[in-house]
Amino acid sequence: MTKITSEQQLITVALTLAGESAALSHAEQSIAARYKGRVASPLLLAATKAAIARGADPLGEALTALRPPAVRRKVGAVYTPATIINSMIAWAKEVSTPARVIDAGSGSGRFLIAAAAQFPRAKLVGIEIDAVAALTLRANLAVHNLAARAAVLVGDYRATPIAPATGKTLFIGNPPYVRHHDIEEQWKSWYAASTAGFGVRASTLAGLHLHFFVRTLQLARSGDFGAFITSAEWLDVNYGDALRRLLADRLGGLALHVLEPAAMPFADVLTTGAITCFEVDRRPKSMRVRTVPTIDELNGLSTGEPVPWTELRKARRWSVIVRPSAPPPAGFVNLGEICRVSRGQVTGGNSIWIAGEHADGLPAHVLKPTVTKARELLAAGDALTATDGLKRVIDLPVDLDELDATERRAVSRFLSWAKARGAADSYIAQHRRAWWSVLLYDPAPIICTYMARRPPAFVRNLCDARHLNIAHGIYPREPLEEAVLSALLAYLRKNVSTSAGRTYAGGLTKFEPGELERIPVPAVEMLRNAATADMDTSTA
Repeated sequence: MTKITSEQQLITVALTLAGESAALSHAEQSIAARYKGRVASPLLLAATKAAIARGADPLGEALTALRPPAVRRKVGAVYTPATIINSMIAWAKEVSTPARVIDAGSGSGRFLIAAAAQFPRAKLVGIEIDAVAALTLRANLAVHNLAARAAVLVGDYRATPIAPATGKTLFIGNPPYVRHHDIEEQWKSWYAASTAGFGVRASTLAGLHLHFFVRTLQLARSGDFGAFITSAEWLDVNYGDALRRLLADRLGGLALHVLEPAAMPFADVLTTGAITCFEVDRRPKSMRVRTVPTIDELNGLSTGEPVPWTELRKARRWSVIVRPSAPPPAGFVNLGEICRVSRGQVTGGNSIWIAGEHADGLPAHVLKPTVTKARELLAAGDALTATDGLKRVIDLPVDLDELDATERRAVSRFLSWAKARGAADSYIAQHRRAWWSVLLYDPAPIICTYMARRPPAFVRNLCDARHLNIAHGIYPREPLEEAVLSALLAYLRKNVSTSAGRTYAGGLTKFEPGELERIPVPAVEMLRNAATADMDTSTA
């Protein structure tokens, strides 16, 4: 057998290749003790060593294959293709010659080994929180005869002390992408406080990859430089504003290369890719930006259009700068000038608050017909005309004394049932005026989907249905005649494409409320004239 098919094989091979002299961390020693006495197959060992020597990464590939994508995504363990790594290293070589290379979240060491070939005098530092991955890194370093000039630190990058180096440090790698839901509160507080230390206010909704930028800035000295590949999400979302500000100042943003969604930079993860190049304390007048159709066209990150930092600092979204759109026609306005767009309400526990058998006996007036699935809008076509096919959401008043005695008894029975199932303990419930009150938003005249592999479906809400957070409600800021609403709907259906949203790998496009509000549409008077012209045509 010449292929690794189990974690036991992976670990025994890695330990054997790393050698007995490797200075293992406590976590690695615990793993080694667990597998003490296990011997790797000589045939498997020889095949793995030969593959590593040829430049392959059989240990990293085995670790990726042995752990399901859902497990790896939870800790952001996504390994980077060689084409991307080589382009990032080529860019770094053009900038300077580092005395040290740091890869935080180093995995099996793909970035470090590529950097070692280009910078033969540089010290190599890999920081990795996963002890098994750290063992694969040690093995790869040993086979490439790099162990003597490398240090492997097992721990969290944000808490790992790293001494300053003589000479420049290159920070390079693929920081783990972990959403804020899976980040502990103590680290969210750390991120906010650390970013504030650089004079920038940060949202605690930031993903883990932004934490790595901030930690890098804490460790770096003036003149240090780096390149990180991350999800491109931070270009537009509110939490990305902190990174955009840091790049404009201390972090010294030099270039931004955004991979087109179809490029699929990571084999089994539906995300876009953005490579950010920076030099600490350098404040260039412009930043080179470009979109890259495929990873084969990265070409060493040597091209891109210069965009003045004066323009970047003013932009609320950077994707419109990377992919500029044509100016709107004369007389058009942003949709947000006519309508407010609001994501639907969050229940904090759909299994509790979407009515089922557990809602039997509750008064009818607290069971609100609600759009709870995007497919309900897609099936409705142009208009939602009846609530028969919709589920009901239990929407109780904050003040339960509004209910009569019979209603109150039924509601009390339901609340006892709900509380026993943790309904009062969810984050959402604890931040409501009353844990039992979902407080659905008023019916929106227009409801639209916002995440699909197609443009949004804009649906006229003629039956006063409510909507959950799987859809957006479009609310006119001033009352609009039905004919004007119809004209607006017709325009949106015909002219809003996926390019106006945020597209992820695999073609999944998402529209945040602010993105919809920035879509150019005809001004109200133009819509009114169009509606009048249609009526004239229909009666001619």
